[in-house]
Amino acid sequence: MTRSVSPRHHDIADDLRQQITTGRMKPGERLPSEADLADRYKVSTVTLRRALAVLQSEGLVDKIHGKGNFVRHPPRKIVYVGGWGTLDPWTAAEAALRVSVRTTTVQADGHLATLLKVPTGSPLAEFSCISHEGESPHGLARIYIPRDLAPVGALADDSSWRETATRFAILSSPAAAVRETVGARPPTPDEVSALRIRPAAAVLAITRVATDSTGRVVEVALLVFPADRVDAVFTTHHVTDERQKQG
Repeated sequence: MTRSVSPRHHDIADDLRQQITTGRMKPGERLPSEADLADRYKVSTVTLRRALAVLQSEGLVDKIHGKGNFVRHPPRKIVYVGGWGTLDPWTAAEAALRVSVRTTTVQADGHLATLLKVPTGSPLAEFSCISHEGESPHGLARIYIPRDLAPVGALADDSSWRETATRFAILSSPAAAVRETVGARPPTPDEVSALRIRPAAAVLAITRVATDSTGRVVEVALLVFPADRVDAVFTTHHVTDERQKQG
């Protein structure tokens, strides 16, 4: 009976994995160069890169272009508070968590036009946000507001506005109703790249639609979080019927 032999890159991945999980290699620590590791294990750099790819796919190692391979910090979960679209202040306000915001004007395509109930091609203010803790991305948000409802200075380089935007909060005028659709799905190629996740990983996708008291849609937000980095919390408020009180 022939005994199967594990490919060499799996043996190397097993050894590095043990060093990481036992704490011999600490979170944030830079691994030796690929050339040094290949020399240590007496393999080619091609084989060594296959081993590192295994650890990268498992979320144990991050490869940062131009810097090298690093032991990944365990992902810290943040809390998404449903209803208002905010990140919980106990996690969102941490100094280590930063959000990059890009603002621009776009035209509503078919999907956005349907969500916002506006004609295709209508001008929209777009806020593209990505949150990070250190080198680890935590979430993406694309927030759309009809251009005529965007607050003064919203598309300018205004630091106070950018601070508001970092919370992924509702950015337009106060909403009378908020509807959120939540689902899990595979990430798109762009999300894989931006969030540094495996193509097979699941993401939590939230579509938030806010309307005013007249029923007009004042904001649409498309939020995406790696499923292992966020908890979504929704609170239901029960309204007592006045007729029941009087009964």
